[in-house]
Amino acid sequence: MIDTFGSTAQRQQWLPDLVTMNTMASYCLTEPGAGSDAASLSTRAERKGDEYVLNGTKAFISGGGSSDVYVVMARTGADGPRGISAFIVPKDAPGLSFGAQERKLGWNSQPTCAVIMEDCRIPAANLLGAEGQGFSIAMKGLDGGRINIGTTSLGGAQACLNAAIDHAKVRKQFGHQLASFQNVQFTLADLNTDLQAARLMVHQAAHLLDAKDPRATMHCAMAKRFATDAGFNICNKSLQIFGGYGAPHARARTRTVAMAVSGASRERIY
Repeated sequence: MIDTFGSTAQRQQWLPDLVTMNTMASYCLTEPGAGSDAASLSTRAERKGDEYVLNGTKAFISGGGSSDVYVVMARTGADGPRGISAFIVPKDAPGLSFGAQERKLGWNSQPTCAVIMEDCRIPAANLLGAEGQGFSIAMKGLDGGRINIGTTSLGGAQACLNAAIDHAKVRKQFGHQLASFQNVQFTLADLNTDLQAARLMVHQAAHLLDAKDPRATMHCAMAKRFATDAGFNICNKSLQIFGGYGAPHARARTRTVAMAVSGASRERIY
């Protein structure tokens, strides 16, 4: 978002550390009272001299408390999407604080918490784009987020499928390896087919987004939907191949990844 909509000065200031991952950034749109209806957000930003003063709370922010930079959508005008602007808020900005870390079913490697702004002051130069452009910027940012979630699902699904294949090759029933039974072979073949289809959809969406193709938003949404649903199904059916026996650590690993993908598929990417 900073690369696409930032000024030359903003890009020079923030991008070198962001693209090398010396610093990490978070996307701050969702609020306690504004989830799917993102245009109803109530966080406000007021221009005071050479600064903007932000007040409000963002909820369920990925990277909250750990990221170094927060791209915050806040209201600078009237109600509705045209009154929203975007701001670059560094972690050390006065008046910025964080809530307690959320306890989640899966994806525990990712910190998630509320981002709280109480008379949070940032330089006026940290306005991203123009006033009133924030909602459009936020929606464009979701395209990359959907690819991110689809990719997460691909990784989890691949790990589970690999574990199931390895188990099927060593586990024996009725004197034969599980992998020799036609039903298991068909199941693994179907899971791998779904995985490859999901992978192609995510790759296509990423390609269209890079190419700034007008179809990118639609394809990013479709890829995220297909990849997360396929990911959960692959993890779940891979788990079934372990049956009621299996290696306990392998079953636990597969179940953990399945829960993580399940959470990813249902998380609002706001």
